[in-house]
Amino acid sequence: MTRVVPTFSYFRGVFMQPLATRWLVLPLVYCASLPLLAADKPLNDTGITTCVDVFNNRLSCPVSDYPNQDAEAGRDDLAAQSKLKKIGGGHAGFDFSKIANDGSVLPAYARFGSGAKDWACTRDNVTGLLWEIKTNDGGLRDQDSTFSWYNPNKKTNGGNAGYQNQGNCTGGIACNTYAYAQAVNKHGLCGKKDWRLPSLDELDSLINYDFYSPAIDRDYFPDLPDLTLYTTSFWSSPSEAADYAWAVNFKGGSDSYEFKGSSQLIRLVRAGQ
Repeated sequence: MTRVVPTFSYFRGVFMQPLATRWLVLPLVYCASLPLLAADKPLNDTGITTCVDVFNNRLSCPVSDYPNQDAEAGRDDLAAQSKLKKIGGGHAGFDFSKIANDGSVLPAYARFGSGAKDWACTRDNVTGLLWEIKTNDGGLRDQDSTFSWYNPNKKTNGGNAGYQNQGNCTGGIACNTYAYAQAVNKHGLCGKKDWRLPSLDELDSLINYDFYSPAIDRDYFPDLPDLTLYTTSFWSSPSEAADYAWAVNFKGGSDSYEFKGSSQLIRLVRAGQ
């Protein structure tokens, strides 16, 4: 079922707006989402670089009689004016760096591969998170592998550990989220062994609303499977009900509540280096 309350990604857009605009939007927000406002983590902007009027979209900014639009504030606006300092690259206000299998920082032109100095992970220089990049080789981290949601920790699994082998994966492991994270940590991806399933907020931070199918920067996340398939959502860690957990669909950039026994994708994350 589709999430009905505004998410972290929604607030990214709101809080990149001028203060006057925020006050117009906030009274409409369902109060259950308000705790998200207290988050002290840096925010990515939305990626939106154009403006709209009543009849048209993707217009050059500013638009007469329609001031204070998303693209006119925040990191995206600074990038459009060539005033944003970045560590790496990326569309609009996003700032990503490619990281090698051995953990070293690579130039933007680096190619993906299995060698020590080949690209294997992407670091978000705004949020500080380091993200797994999937392979396309039929191995453990193949982009087409899917998994059921499973977490044996009773304190965080919402009262139901989930399902241990309901996915369709390669790599010789049980096709569930817990087993996959354990296997990746055993191999030490990008020199690290503390990879985990991301929170919903963390996954949402990658959504680029200027893009569609996929709604993510493919220069730094080129590893999405066929988006015409139903299974295009990535699992997150939160479980707020016994049988369901949150997932993010990067075709259009939306959150959904998925049955834990359903077969979904995984992109692991860890704190930045």
